[in-house]
Amino acid sequence: MPASTPATTRATTPPRRSTRRTGRGAKRKSSFNEVRLRGRLADTPEARELPSGDQVVTFRLIVDRRGSRASQVAVDTIDCTVWSSALRRRVSAWSAGDVLTVEGALRRRFWRSGEGARSRYDVEVSRASRQPSE
Repeated sequence: MPASTPATTRATTPPRRSTRRTGRGAKRKSSFNEVRLRGRLADTPEARELPSGDQVVTFRLIVDRRGSRASQVAVDTIDCTVWSSALRRRVSAWSAGDVLTVEGALRRRFWRSGEGARSRYDVEVSRASRQPSE
């Protein structure tokens, strides 16, 4: 028998993916949920208390977008929800027509109603600021 035989039955493992780092030493993620919008406040923000006792402020943001034709401008109306107490107080003082920059995450909410299971998307706001009028 020869002194050295080739290792033909050696198990192989798949190559590891690169762990490239992006800003601030964080690992690159394959997916993320970040939303940043700029638009006009549609109406006065609405504060309410949920059956659980949690406080929430909701508002709608009107964001311009281009339609199918270059000359046609359409709008999207996006529901936004604020849970942070400090941000709730600040947002509650704003009024219809204010220009806002909003950052947060897209969420899908589910609930049951007389019509069955329902859902809607909204932006869960983590940061918001009022901008000077354009």
